[in-house]
Order: sequence, then structure tokens, then C-alpha cells
Amino acid sequence: MLNVVSNFPFLVIGIIGLVLCFYRNYFKLRLQGELWGWTCFYVGVAAVAFGSAYYHLKPNDARLVWDRLPMTIAFTSIMAIFIIERIDERKGTISVVPLLLAGIISILYWRFFDDLRPYALVQFLPCIAIPVMAILLPPMYTHSTYWLWAAVFYLLAKVEEAADKPIYNWTHHIVSGHTLKHLCAAMVPVFLTLMLAKRTIETERQSLLQIWKVSWKTKVRSNGSEEQTASYAAVSVVES
Repeated sequence: MLNVVSNFPFLVIGIIGLVLCFYRNYFKLRLQGELWGWTCFYVGVAAVAFGSAYYHLKPNDARLVWDRLPMTIAFTSIMAIFIIERIDERKGTISVVPLLLAGIISILYWRFFDDLRPYALVQFLPCIAIPVMAILLPPMYTHSTYWLWAAVFYLLAKVEEAADKPIYNWTHHIVSGHTLKHLCAAMVPVFLTLMLAKRTIETERQSLLQIWKVSWKTKVRSNGSEEQTASYAAVSVVES
């Protein structure tokens, strides 16, 4: 039953995200492709609540389609958004529909041919590409670290899913790893919604890697200056 109830946060954050996308343009989305991408993302997130709950009430392959389809919509729309923000606005906008279709086809391919490889590619490629792109490519907006937090929580969700039975045993049959997976995965749209609410246009367009390098060099120089100051002070004390 907890595997059903734990899907409720997806519905809440999905509806909140959809409302804020359109209510007085709260997220300040400047491009049509951004609006399409984030709308598809939040529709997918909200639909996860229904699809996953429907599957967990009576698990079978036919119902599993409706569990995986909303997640695929969310994954593929996020990839399109990232292309818009990090690579090219026009190409990203054009990619929204093809990426969504690729996700849907991967589900149908699994259902009819019992082959999960296309679906696995659609699911895990964004998990690798998005953190790498977030670190290496200059952003259009501020608060890029929220992408990394979202990636961390999704990775944690997958770990909890893999450790489903051990967690169930560790908690004395109170909660399973799959239930915790739902809650951790729901944190992904939470972090992305916070990012959308806080971010502004990035004027300097520096990647996170560049920012980290500058921060590291500044810290090293600062530590070096402190050591020199301390050594000078020690010498002066000895002379006196």
C-alpha cells in the first residue's frame, strides 16, 4: 500500500509546476521551447502519480506500461530543455517532439518485443548526460547546482530500488526500498522547481567546472598568503 501512497508527492509537485509555468509566467520562461519542455515535464511528473499507483495496485506488464510512460515523458522533455539551455535554443525546441516520440517508442518496443534496451537508454542517458552537461557547458541561467542535486537524489532513488528487499528487512517490514525510491525520485522535480523559481539570466555564462576552478585557485592563493603572513609574523617575533 505504501508503494501506492508514496506516489502522491509526484501529483502535488507536478500540479504546482504546471500552475507556475502558466500563472503570470512565474518561472519567467522566455522561449516557446522552454514552455513546451517544462510543460511536458510537469505533465509527466503529475502522471507518474496515477501511472505508478495504477501499476502497484495490481502489478503486471500491461499496467507497467502506464508506470513507465510518464517517467519517459519526463526524462525526454528534460533532455530537450537541456539542449535549449546549454547547446542551441532552436535545435532544443525542435528536439522536444522527436525526443518524446523516441521515449514512447521505447516503451512500445519493450511491450511488444520484450526488450528493455531502448527504454534503458532513454532512462539512463539523461542521468549521465545531464550532470556532465551541467558541469561542462556554460548555462543560460543561474543556480545550475540544482541540476546536480536533482541528479544525486535520482541516483539515490535507483540505489534504494536496487536494495528494495534489504531495506524492507532492515526496517522490520515497515517500509521497502521501492517506497523510499518514490520519495527520493519526487525530490528531483522539487529541486528543479526551486531552481526555476530562483534562477535569473546568467550574464557571465561560466560553466560549473570553470567556477570551481576559479574558486579553487582563489582558495589556494588565499591559503598561501595566510601561510606567508604567519611565517613573517613568526620571524618578527623571533627577532624581537
